[in-house]
Amino acid sequence: MTSQTTIDTTGPGDKASASSEPAPARGLRGHPWFTLITVAVGVMMVALDGTIVAIANPAIQKDLGATFAEVQWITNGYFLALAVSLITAGKLGDRFGHRQTFLIGVVGFAAASGAIGLSDSIALVVTFRVFQGLFGALLMPAALGLLRATFPAEKLNMAIGIWGMVIGASTAGGPILGGVLVEHVNWQSVFFINVPVGVIAVVLGVLILLDHRAENAPRSFDLLGIGLLSGAMFCLVWALIKAPTWGWGDGKTWAFIAGSVLLFALFAFWETKVKEPLIPLALFRSVPLSAGVVLMVLMAIAFMGGLFFVTFYLQNVHGMKPIDAGLHLLPLTGMMIVGSPLAGAMITKVGPRIPLAGGMAATAIAMYGMSTLETDTGSAVMSLWFALLGLGLAPVMVGATEVIVGNAPMELSGVAGGLQQAAMQIGGSLGTAVLGAVMASKVDSDLPANWKGAGLPDLTPAQLDQASEAVQVGVAPVAKGTPEAIAAKIADVAHDTFISGMSLASLVAAGVAVVAVFVALLTKRGENADAGAGVGHI
Repeated sequence: MTSQTTIDTTGPGDKASASSEPAPARGLRGHPWFTLITVAVGVMMVALDGTIVAIANPAIQKDLGATFAEVQWITNGYFLALAVSLITAGKLGDRFGHRQTFLIGVVGFAAASGAIGLSDSIALVVTFRVFQGLFGALLMPAALGLLRATFPAEKLNMAIGIWGMVIGASTAGGPILGGVLVEHVNWQSVFFINVPVGVIAVVLGVLILLDHRAENAPRSFDLLGIGLLSGAMFCLVWALIKAPTWGWGDGKTWAFIAGSVLLFALFAFWETKVKEPLIPLALFRSVPLSAGVVLMVLMAIAFMGGLFFVTFYLQNVHGMKPIDAGLHLLPLTGMMIVGSPLAGAMITKVGPRIPLAGGMAATAIAMYGMSTLETDTGSAVMSLWFALLGLGLAPVMVGATEVIVGNAPMELSGVAGGLQQAAMQIGGSLGTAVLGAVMASKVDSDLPANWKGAGLPDLTPAQLDQASEAVQVGVAPVAKGTPEAIAAKIADVAHDTFISGMSLASLVAAGVAVVAVFVALLTKRGENADAGAGVGHI
């Protein structure tokens, strides 16, 4: 068990005892449940911005006269900065205290959000989105570090469950809130909303958060390690972002993947030589921790990759407005909200192995069910599979987080939190890229025969490529002036072909979830989960 020194850096009158046992919290400061509320408000901004902006992109494109490629960077820039910075940001929290990094992250994120709302060019929007990602990376691992240090072992899973519930609900609720704001206010409001939320989080943080630092927290920085890891993460995520455009067979895609592998190898070698490494490789001698990281990647591939196509299915095949599509995903959101704290309680009682394996099994079944969706599937059937998916994801979000953070020493809780979040970001990027490639391949294979079978006029190779790109997102490539009967046939072919691609992608996601079931069997409760236990007011 790792000893811990608890230091409150907020003022001379609030210093906690420098013993190995945490001092009791006084009033609001350091209160576990108020700490949870505070970090949840901050984390909500970051999770919400991962999906809320997608709804605003068309309005931004029209207002600022941006190209489609430029608009893509509104999302790509954010996720790239977030993924590359998470582990380093977690190390900063371990070194300087999670309270400080959380507050800096919240202030920076809210300020960058306000700057985006005031921007009058797409270049400024993308630039400040990158800053959003960097500051978001600061506060996400810090939030987990604060929870780990504040809650005793028997309450930690419940706290992580509620934390995961906030992330899940914010991620899934982003399109709904974004649709309301864009439709009834303007696209700038999607970003301006973060400013008052950030102010609330800062006020709560100043009043409530208590800094906790492990006695043997790092005192130096592994600058070369930070550079190598950041470069490796950048090359990997960049390759995944550009692969749909360049193609998986393109030399540039594989050059960046090879560069990523080389930099990861150099990073691993350097970490064995430096006195205070960024990520002590001994962490990964813990089979449960390693399994938790892999499990988080696999879960994100199945969830984010599969969900990517569902939004197109609802809007472009069923013709729903963004708000209606978001409302149809409420069963998923609702089950994550209900299931996360329940999963936390279950994991506390029986350990993570059975809930994690069961959750991934339910996710596999849900993804298989989504592979059976048709163009005319009713809302009740869709809701069934969405609800099962939310129910399956809840214990995985909670349990994998506890396994990763709980199996790391207290002085590396920030790094562990960064690992958890980085695994999720990489998994999401992998899921979108790989399942996108599966969809593209299936559409390219089926569209010519389906088009010809419907008796439609022959297409030139260039026209077929354009039609294929449209069909991959469920859009019928109907030219202006096309007779109604022909347009109806084209729509039928486009939607049927899209469904076949989504079905195959969902089956691949289900297969990934099945693999994750076996990975989940390698997990167990964190050996160091009680390192931060003991703060009062539970």
